[in-house]
Amino acid sequence: MRGKVVAYVGLGKSTLDEVVVEAAKAQGRIVTGDDRPDKGAFYRSDQFNFAKIGVPALYLGAGVRHPGHDAEWGRELHEKFTRERYHQPSDQIDSTWNLDGAVDDVQLLTVTTLRIADAPRMPEWRKGDEFEAARRKALGVGASHR
Repeated sequence: MRGKVVAYVGLGKSTLDEVVVEAAKAQGRIVTGDDRPDKGAFYRSDQFNFAKIGVPALYLGAGVRHPGHDAEWGRELHEKFTRERYHQPSDQIDSTWNLDGAVDDVQLLTVTTLRIADAPRMPEWRKGDEFEAARRKALGVGASHR
Protein backbone atom coordinates (compact mmCIF):
# COMPACT_ATOMS: atom_id res chain seq x y z
CA MET A 1 0.00 0.00 0.00
CA ARG A 2 1.39 3.36 -1.01
CA GLY A 3 1.65 5.86 1.84
CA LYS A 4 2.78 9.43 2.35
CA VAL A 5 4.58 8.83 5.65
CA VAL A 6 7.98 7.24 6.25
CA ALA A 7 8.78 6.23 9.84
CA TYR A 8 12.47 6.69 10.64
CA VAL A 9 13.70 4.89 13.75
CA GLY A 10 16.59 7.02 14.96
CA LEU A 11 15.34 10.34 13.56
CA GLY A 12 17.15 13.20 15.26
CA LYS A 13 20.32 11.24 16.04
CA SER A 14 22.51 11.93 13.00
CA THR A 15 23.06 13.97 9.86
CA LEU A 16 21.39 11.18 7.89
CA ASP A 17 18.13 12.95 8.79
CA GLU A 18 18.56 15.72 6.24
CA VAL A 19 19.34 13.29 3.44
CA VAL A 20 16.30 11.12 4.16
CA VAL A 21 13.93 14.08 4.62
CA GLU A 22 15.06 15.69 1.36
CA ALA A 23 14.73 12.45 -0.63
CA ALA A 24 11.30 11.73 0.88
CA LYS A 25 10.13 15.26 0.13
CA ALA A 26 11.05 14.75 -3.54
CA GLN A 27 8.65 11.77 -3.47
CA GLY A 28 5.91 13.88 -1.89
CA ARG A 29 6.34 12.07 1.43
CA ILE A 30 7.05 13.18 4.98
CA VAL A 31 9.35 11.62 7.55
CA THR A 32 8.30 11.00 11.14
CA GLY A 33 10.17 9.46 14.04
CA ASP A 34 9.60 6.09 15.61
CA ASP A 35 5.86 5.61 16.17
CA ARG A 36 6.48 3.35 19.19
CA PRO A 37 9.68 4.49 20.94
CA ASP A 38 8.51 2.63 24.05
CA LYS A 39 9.24 -0.63 22.18
CA GLY A 40 12.95 0.22 21.90
CA ALA A 41 13.22 -0.60 18.20
CA PHE A 42 16.43 1.38 17.74
CA TYR A 43 18.21 -0.70 20.36
CA ARG A 44 16.83 -4.00 19.03
CA SER A 45 17.42 -3.35 15.34
CA ASP A 46 20.23 -4.39 13.02
CA GLN A 47 21.39 -0.77 12.91
CA PHE A 48 22.25 -0.88 16.62
CA ASN A 49 25.41 -2.92 15.95
CA PHE A 50 26.55 -0.19 13.57
CA ALA A 51 25.71 2.52 16.12
CA LYS A 52 27.74 0.77 18.84
CA ILE A 53 30.86 1.15 16.71
CA GLY A 54 30.01 4.73 15.75
CA VAL A 55 28.41 4.28 12.33
CA PRO A 56 25.04 5.98 11.72
CA ALA A 57 22.67 3.71 9.77
CA LEU A 58 19.10 3.85 8.51
CA TYR A 59 16.01 2.02 9.72
CA LEU A 60 13.01 3.18 7.69
CA GLY A 61 9.53 1.71 7.59
CA ALA A 62 5.89 2.38 6.92
CA GLY A 63 5.07 3.16 10.52
CA VAL A 64 1.47 3.19 11.68
CA ARG A 65 -0.02 5.87 9.42
CA HIS A 66 -1.77 4.23 6.47
CA PRO A 67 -3.94 5.98 3.87
CA GLY A 68 -7.60 6.02 4.91
CA HIS A 69 -6.92 4.89 8.48
CA ASP A 70 -5.94 6.47 11.76
CA ALA A 71 -2.72 5.68 13.64
CA GLU A 72 -4.49 3.38 16.10
CA TRP A 73 -5.64 1.16 13.20
CA GLY A 74 -2.02 0.99 12.02
CA ARG A 75 -0.75 0.14 15.50
CA GLU A 76 -3.29 -2.67 15.81
CA LEU A 77 -2.37 -4.00 12.36
CA HIS A 78 1.34 -3.96 13.21
CA GLU A 79 0.81 -5.61 16.60
CA LYS A 80 -1.36 -8.32 15.05
CA PHE A 81 1.28 -9.04 12.40
CA THR A 82 4.01 -9.17 15.04
CA ARG A 83 1.96 -11.42 17.30
CA GLU A 84 0.64 -13.80 14.63
CA ARG A 85 3.21 -13.86 11.80
CA TYR A 86 6.56 -12.17 12.51
CA HIS A 87 9.38 -14.76 12.47
CA GLN A 88 6.89 -17.60 12.22
CA PRO A 89 6.15 -20.06 9.37
CA SER A 90 3.23 -17.84 8.32
CA ASP A 91 5.64 -14.89 7.77
CA GLN A 92 5.61 -15.20 3.99
CA ILE A 93 4.85 -13.00 1.02
CA ASP A 94 1.15 -12.95 0.22
CA SER A 95 0.21 -12.68 -3.47
CA THR A 96 -2.66 -10.31 -2.57
CA TRP A 97 -0.33 -7.64 -1.17
CA ASN A 98 -0.04 -4.33 -2.98
CA LEU A 99 3.71 -3.62 -3.10
CA ASP A 100 3.55 -0.08 -4.55
CA GLY A 101 4.63 1.34 -1.19
CA ALA A 102 7.56 -1.08 -1.02
CA VAL A 103 8.70 0.16 -4.44
CA ASP A 104 8.56 3.74 -3.14
CA ASP A 105 10.60 2.70 -0.10
CA VAL A 106 13.27 1.00 -2.22
CA GLN A 107 13.50 4.09 -4.42
CA LEU A 108 13.82 6.27 -1.32
CA LEU A 109 16.59 4.08 0.09
CA THR A 110 18.39 4.00 -3.27
CA VAL A 111 18.38 7.79 -3.65
CA THR A 112 19.37 8.24 -0.01
CA THR A 113 22.22 5.75 -0.30
CA LEU A 114 23.56 7.37 -3.47
CA ARG A 115 23.44 10.83 -1.88
CA ILE A 116 25.29 9.58 1.20
CA ALA A 117 27.93 7.87 -0.96
CA ASP A 118 28.40 11.00 -3.09
CA ALA A 119 28.49 13.45 -0.16
CA PRO A 120 31.79 15.17 0.61
CA ARG A 121 31.51 14.19 4.31
CA MET A 122 30.57 11.00 6.08
CA PRO A 123 27.37 11.03 8.14
CA GLU A 124 27.89 12.17 11.72
CA TRP A 125 26.08 11.74 15.00
CA ARG A 126 24.49 14.87 16.43
CA LYS A 127 26.65 16.61 19.00
CA GLY A 128 26.02 14.99 22.35
CA ASP A 129 24.41 11.84 20.95
CA GLU A 130 25.21 8.69 22.93
CA PHE A 131 27.06 7.19 19.92
CA GLU A 132 29.17 10.24 19.13
CA ALA A 133 32.04 9.00 21.33
CA ALA A 134 32.12 5.64 19.54
CA ARG A 135 32.41 7.49 16.22
CA ARG A 136 35.26 9.64 17.51
CA LYS A 137 37.05 6.54 18.77
CA ALA A 138 36.57 4.73 15.45
CA LEU A 139 38.00 7.72 13.58
CA GLY A 140 40.81 8.22 16.07
CA VAL A 141 39.58 11.71 16.90
CA GLY A 142 40.27 13.11 20.38
CA ALA A 143 37.42 14.18 22.64
CA SER A 144 38.34 17.86 22.22
CA HIS A 145 38.03 17.77 18.41
CA ARG A 146 34.95 17.60 16.24
